[in-house]
Amino acid sequence: MAAGMKNLSKTFVWILMGLLMLGLAGFGATSLTGTVRTVAQVGDESVSVDEYFRELQREIRAVEAQTGQPMQISQAHDLGLDQLALSRLIALAALDNEVGQLGISIGDENLQNEIVQIPAFQGVNGTFDREAYRFQLEQVGMTDSEFESDLRKESARTIVQGAVMGGVEMPRALTEAMANYVLARRSFTVATLSADALETPVAEPTEDQIQTFYDENTDLFTLPRTKQLTYAILSPEMLLDTIEIDEDSLRRLYDQRAEQYFQPERRLVERLTYPSEEAATEALAQLEVGGADFEQLVRDRQLELGDVDLGDVTREDLGDAADAVFAAEIDDVVGPLPSVFGPALFRINGSLAENNVSFEDAEPELRDELASDRARRQIEAQAEDINDLLAGGATLEELVDETELELGQIDWTQQSDDGVAAYDGFRAAAEAVQEGDFPEVAFLEDGSIFALRLNEVLEPRPEPLENARGRVAEAWTQAETAKALQNQANSVLTQLATDGDFTATGLPFRVENALTRTAFLEDTPVDFMTQVFELEPGELRVIPGNGTALIVRLDEELPPAETDEQRQMQDALAAQFDQALAQNIFDIYVRNAQTRARPVLDQQALNAVRSSY
Repeated sequence: MAAGMKNLSKTFVWILMGLLMLGLAGFGATSLTGTVRTVAQVGDESVSVDEYFRELQREIRAVEAQTGQPMQISQAHDLGLDQLALSRLIALAALDNEVGQLGISIGDENLQNEIVQIPAFQGVNGTFDREAYRFQLEQVGMTDSEFESDLRKESARTIVQGAVMGGVEMPRALTEAMANYVLARRSFTVATLSADALETPVAEPTEDQIQTFYDENTDLFTLPRTKQLTYAILSPEMLLDTIEIDEDSLRRLYDQRAEQYFQPERRLVERLTYPSEEAATEALAQLEVGGADFEQLVRDRQLELGDVDLGDVTREDLGDAADAVFAAEIDDVVGPLPSVFGPALFRINGSLAENNVSFEDAEPELRDELASDRARRQIEAQAEDINDLLAGGATLEELVDETELELGQIDWTQQSDDGVAAYDGFRAAAEAVQEGDFPEVAFLEDGSIFALRLNEVLEPRPEPLENARGRVAEAWTQAETAKALQNQANSVLTQLATDGDFTATGLPFRVENALTRTAFLEDTPVDFMTQVFELEPGELRVIPGNGTALIVRLDEELPPAETDEQRQMQDALAAQFDQALAQNIFDIYVRNAQTRARPVLDQQALNAVRSSY
């Protein structure tokens, strides 16, 4: 038990350190000044302003890391990140209050043992270094007393958590029932009726049929929420023709890329070394008489193919073995030949011809690269002046008249991914822009700059029939085909109910044996196996597919297989249920502790933290 508590405690230590490091990444030690010091009082425990600030900061940084975009405090509030951070801290404080009332503590000696074993606090000799200890805590804005107090609390929480969750087991009858449900098997026969097998093919829709289908299914042809945007953009490609590149610069870049433009003849080679030439000769003899292949020789040396693969090599790389290797054919094994590690066999897997690109051939590529780089730098230099024009009240249209930017318009939706909407930066700006926002310069991934303006927001609305006619006709055809397939499949179903002979249907069919609920069958709908498990033995059903109708008969119900894999899965299910039950009991305990602690929030302090962003 003590060992378990010790391991859990170490885990909490690293979680604590990780959260602190992440939350304060790039910020150093952060604290808020003022007379207000706590945001909540939870029983005898309090949640400090700095704790709340760090926790909220950590939540925001986590979302930013996922999205790749900076987040404003208003956005964090809309997502509920501030409430999430606060609720987590209150729960911890409630548990600390509970621990304090129970009188649980790990003691000074155990606390010291925990601290000296943390690698971040150890010096080059692997022992505890007090200077390293102080330095690490300074980086996260904590004093040693604050950290030790937090660590003491974390360890005490771990003891309580272990006591509440330890030994909890879900009733065996439930885990067995769930395992039988998940691992049960079915054998069945399934025939496929495709549109090509319809007795009466579906005709092309008439105008009246298209209009009627459109009127009855307007929701299928609704345009998404659309932002009509005007934007001005300046990209490096727009400036390429105006940038002159002198030949000296091109020559210098060409010389710097010598390895790229001058590549000697190469071979793709594997090298298998031996301790002596006699051993290598004996191995080659095994190859020649068919007693082993090259892969077997590699395994005999306790190696993998990746261990002997040299990749593509030149004559210079091979030294004295070069002539023999380069004279061999693809798939030949030659040797014994000298290598830096002793006698070796070489297998030749491929040949790469000499590749020399002249300056004249490389010049267009080099010119585009240098011109693009200079264009990006020119654009970057203009960005501030263009932003100043916008700040001074210039419209995008006036901006285009006074600069090299070009004007464009787009009806943007969250599904837009063509043209300028293919850039992540533009999509993020289009998503964030609101009515009344002033345009400002932003950068795209390729070095372009742009500014945009929201003209109008169009809420979801029906797409005009004249624009959607082709898709309406296609949807009508699919719907009518599905009806025809269902009707013909029902006729086949009636025949099978009489004679049970799938061969007599003339349809392609297959028999599947002992499949579980999680089995995947190609060309079937996602709920196919779910519907199969709803059938009784001998029962028939038509299951609509993608452009097909599947006629299924359940042949046999089978219990879970008695295999090691199935038993391991049953054990895994039991462990998962036990863990879930233990976690739920602990959550209930924490909520109860929180209720009894009667948390009191300080809204003024909470507002102060949010305004600090």
